[in-house]
Amino acid sequence: QVQLVESGGGLVQAGGSLRLACAASGRTFRNYARGWFRQAPGKEREFVASISWRGVSTYYADSVKGRFTTSRDNAKNTVYLQMNSLKPEDTAVYYCAAADTIVKVTTGLSDYWGQGTQVTVSS
Repeated sequence: QVQLVESGGGLVQAGGSLRLACAASGRTFRNYARGWFRQAPGKEREFVASISWRGVSTYYADSVKGRFTTSRDNAKNTVYLQMNSLKPEDTAVYYCAAADTIVKVTTGLSDYWGQGTQVTVSS
């Protein structure tokens, strides 16, 4: 059984920063591509960022490019999302995801999903 657990969400003022983390269980999880999606109330879930199992390749949505950075620590089976220069439109529930290819993660076809963590950015 595989579990993904997000942490680090909270309330922050516009222009501030937060770092999300997602820990994964499973002895073979290290080789999975990982990523982040978010969903605001009344909106569709949208892609945020993804990272290959080596951490060499990354993809970002245009809306967060230059502000967000994803990284991973495979020894801890954990992926991170550093969010800087936060805007009110970044307010959403953020979900981490995992799949055997970065394409699957990026296109929303991940095999595993976390429960989500709330990020609220005030203006």
